Order: sequence, then structure tokens, then C-alpha cells
Amino acid sequence: MKKSNVPMRKCIGCQESKPQDQLIRIACYEGVLTVDFEGRAKGRGVYVCKCRKCMENAKKKKAIIRGFRGAVTAAAADEAMDQILQTMEVDGHGEK
Repeated sequence: MKKSNVPMRKCIGCQESKPQDQLIRIACYEGVLTVDFEGRAKGRGVYVCKCRKCMENAKKKKAIIRGFRGAVTAAAADEAMDQILQTMEVDGHGEK
């Protein structure tokens, strides 16, 4: 029986490798950040766990800016994290 490979990605908040479907992707294309819940947006992407603790760690360590190699501003990174947190609160998916 063939074993299917599940794509693994590393969270920028906790640095743990997890299956891609358990993480949220933030994409940067031409200097514009988008929160990519489907994982289909163009551009370079970084991943963060679906828990508040990892998002706070990523924000504190400026991991989004570093992940995009300085191509985004701190304000844009904070806005993306705030958008994720608001979506999680509305959907009730906030963990930890």
C-alpha cells in the first residue's frame, strides 16, 4: 500500500514542523502581504500555527519580516497577524 506524503511546514512562532493543513500561510507578493487560508496565493509564504501563542511569538520575534527577508514593513506584518487573530475569534478556532 502506497503511503501518501503529507507536506510538512515549519511554524515561524514555535519552530515546530507540522502538517501544512494545520498551519496558516501568510504570503508576500510584490511587497503586499495576504493571509492565505487556502494556501493558493502567489508569492513567498511563511506559516504560523493556529494558536495565539505562536502568533504572539512570531510577532515578538519579528519572524514575518525576517521570513520575507525584509521585503515587508512591521506595520504590514502586524496587520496580517491582527487579521488572523480577528478571523480566529469570529470562527472560534483560537487555541491556547
